[in-house]
Amino acid sequence: MINIPLLKSICETPGAPGFEHKIRKLIQAEIKGLCDEVQIDAMGNLLATKKGKTDKKVMVAAHMDEIAFIVTHIDEEGFIRFHTLGGFDPKTLTSQRVIVHGKKDIIGVMGTKPIHVMKPEERKRVVPITEYFIDTGLSKAAVEKSISIGDSITREREMIEMGDCINSKSLDNRISVYILIETLRALKGKKIPYDFVAAFTVQEEVGLRGAINSAGVIDPDFGIGLDVTVAFDVPGAQPHEMITRLGKGTAIKIMDGSTICDVRMVDYMKKTATKGKIKWQPEVLTAGGTDTAGLQRFGKHGSIAGAISIPLRNLHQTIEMCHKKDVEATIKLLTACIKDLDKHNWKL
Repeated sequence: MINIPLLKSICETPGAPGFEHKIRKLIQAEIKGLCDEVQIDAMGNLLATKKGKTDKKVMVAAHMDEIAFIVTHIDEEGFIRFHTLGGFDPKTLTSQRVIVHGKKDIIGVMGTKPIHVMKPEERKRVVPITEYFIDTGLSKAAVEKSISIGDSITREREMIEMGDCINSKSLDNRISVYILIETLRALKGKKIPYDFVAAFTVQEEVGLRGAINSAGVIDPDFGIGLDVTVAFDVPGAQPHEMITRLGKGTAIKIMDGSTICDVRMVDYMKKTATKGKIKWQPEVLTAGGTDTAGLQRFGKHGSIAGAISIPLRNLHQTIEMCHKKDVEATIKLLTACIKDLDKHNWKL
């Protein structure tokens, strides 16, 4: 059963890359009593450790930042120009409400040139990000009382349940934040073989920066990335384009654009899912990357790394959607993988 009020709070709390303080505070309060040690490193990663029987370490990374924007200019009429923090599909931004996080939060709306005054050739192209602005309905003087260059901007959207699915902004990667918290909860009072470091990382959307830093400090023996993946299971999609499908189970990553997962970890995850009768599907994503790359490469000796992914429709768009059953399957698989790590043959 999914804790909808908790997931709603996680999804709707702002946390642009480099501005993760509010979502980190929420997570820190939620994991109190679920682990043995909690630390926040200099970069802002939240590292929660549950002690195991030996000093080997498994590190699971779920980034807590969301794709967002940053204020770059306020013009004479009070319109705000911005730069992206993470990858956006520009065509999804027209007339979308956003929140500018200044001295106080100000609601704005993304605007651009109306189609009625576009030239014929302009109507055929995708409007670039540079031609968008944010309209707060306020004068320049009123805007500048609360907003400054460098303030962060996030999308204004409510999380809702829709059929068997969750529909929200920032499910990339707040659904993984939720899953990692619930995995800590599932393991409370249970003995595990190795130290389990639940890493809620910063700045993934702008280059895996938090995971790279924290992996260098933790130096894990095993690394598991926890993130979303593409579910292009919609009308018109060819089978080879779908990557994953909603409701068909959690996804075990084989590769993405930044990582070829260790074959031992892929094998372990498949066997663990089969043993636990957990529904799963393979993931081969030829573009894009996750914190898995940081975990695999940036410890002192590297790590045996893999990833578990949650299928997501409309990835990096205004509203994203995942299936409740896939979320539940991911919690089960991650929990089982942490508990049974010492039972697998990890030799090459």
